[in-house]
Amino acid sequence: MSENNFVKLGDVAHECRLTWSGGQTDIPIVGLEHLVPGEIELSSWDSNIEHTFSKKFLKGQVLLGRRRVYLKKAVVAPCDGICSGDITVIESTGGILPELLPFVIQNDRFFDYAMQGSAGSLSPRVKWEHLKNYEFPLPPLTEQKVLADKLWTAHRLKESYKKLLAATEEMVKSQFIEMTGDPRTNPKGWPVKTLPELATYSIGLTYKPENISEDGTIVLRSGNIQNSKIDLGDIVRVNCPIKESIYVQKNDILMCSRNGSTALVGKVAMIKDIPEPMTYGAFMTVIRSEYSDYLYLYFQSNDFREQVSTGKSSTMNQITQNMLDKISLPLPDDETRKKLSIILHQADKSGSVLQYRIAC
Repeated sequence: MSENNFVKLGDVAHECRLTWSGGQTDIPIVGLEHLVPGEIELSSWDSNIEHTFSKKFLKGQVLLGRRRVYLKKAVVAPCDGICSGDITVIESTGGILPELLPFVIQNDRFFDYAMQGSAGSLSPRVKWEHLKNYEFPLPPLTEQKVLADKLWTAHRLKESYKKLLAATEEMVKSQFIEMTGDPRTNPKGWPVKTLPELATYSIGLTYKPENISEDGTIVLRSGNIQNSKIDLGDIVRVNCPIKESIYVQKNDILMCSRNGSTALVGKVAMIKDIPEPMTYGAFMTVIRSEYSDYLYLYFQSNDFREQVSTGKSSTMNQITQNMLDKISLPLPDDETRKKLSIILHQADKSGSVLQYRIAC
C-alpha cells in the first residue's frame, strides 16, 4: 500500500454554485429536512411545490447541510435537482474519485473540523472558505478505487439491514390490522373509546436559546424519532426549570405534533430506555397510558391519520390536544391486546439486533 499524501479538500473539490434556469415540473426540490443525519445517500425530496430555492445540483454531487453542521447532514445526490441555499453543493475537480468524496465528507473528523468554522448563535453556518482548508490523507487513484468499492459494499450491506428492519415494522402493522380489523369499521364490535378515556397527554417544554447548556437536561425533539425508535445521536440539553410532569417515563409514547415537514407530523416512538432524566420539546406530545402498546400501534394506522388530517395549515402541520381529544377508537379485549404486545416486543428484539448491525 502506498503512503497517503495529505491534501486539502479545496485541492480536489470545489463548491458548485449553479443556478437552476429550466422548467421545474417534477424536478426534485431538496431542503435541509430531506438530508438525514449520518446517511450517505439522498433518499427523499419534494416536487411540484411552491418554494424559493434556486441552487442547482447534479447527480453525483455531495449536498452538505451548512446550517447546524453538527447534525452531520451530507449526502450524495442520485439525480439532478434544486436545493436550499443552506445546502453547500460540492463536487470533485480531479485527484479524488467522485465515489470516494461522499465518505470523506460524511465523516466525524470532517464535521469536527466544520464545526470549528461555524458562525452564528441561533443557527450557526459554515462557509466553503473554511471547509476547503480541511486536510485529510488521500491515497493514489488506483487505491482510492479499492477503498471506495469496500466502503460502498459496506454501505449496501447496512442498507439491506435497514430494509429488513422496515419489513419487520411493516409485519407488525399488518399483524395489527389482521388481529383488530380496520379501526374505522370496528368489525370485532369492541367498545369504542375516546382517547382521553384511555390516556393522558401533554405538550413539552418551551425554552430559549440561552437555556441550551452542555450539562443540562436532554430535550427530545422530532429528530430523535428515527425509524419509530428513540435515537439520541443528536441531542439538545437545556438548563432551566422543568415541571416534574413533563419528564418522560418508561412506556410513554413520544409523538411529533408540530413540524414544517408533513412527513414528520404524527411520527411516534415508544420510550423504552431512560439512561438519564429526559424531557421533550413544545412541538412534541407525550401520551401516557396503561394501553401504550396498543395505542402505539394505533397511532401508526390510517384511521388515526384520517382523524387528525384536519390539522394541516398553510404554514405548519400540527396535531393539537383538541384534535387528540376528538379521537375515537375501538378498544380490543385483554387477550388481543396481550397478543399484540407479544408481537410488538418480539419485533423490538429483532429490531434491536438489526439496529446494532446497522450501527457497527
